[in-house]
Amino acid sequence: MVRAVDVDEVTDATFGDDVLKSGLPVLVEFTADWCGPCRQLAPVLSEVAREEAGRLKVVQLDVDMNPETTLRYGVLSMPTLIVFRDGEPVKQMVGARPKRRLLAELEQELEPAER
Repeated sequence: MVRAVDVDEVTDATFGDDVLKSGLPVLVEFTADWCGPCRQLAPVLSEVAREEAGRLKVVQLDVDMNPETTLRYGVLSMPTLIVFRDGEPVKQMVGARPKRRLLAELEQELEPAER
């Protein structure tokens, strides 16, 4: 799997605790080793994870190694990005995108910034 720096990997076994029970919104990237756009997205996810720590948790799930979760959420294309809040998927995006666009698409899902 193409690993983004500062982004944890989740599995079928850990998805419930790491994503569904998280106190923060969670951006899950469904990814695969063979996915070219996933490689393009890795540095973007690393930056978003660092910059939005405290407002958003960012994780990756390898679709080839974790078919149960992949099927449960109907993921067919890589990369698929799904934002979960309070255990529910609230936003889904497909395909790589630049950081500015990703942050704009995520803005309403992020926790309010600390003042």
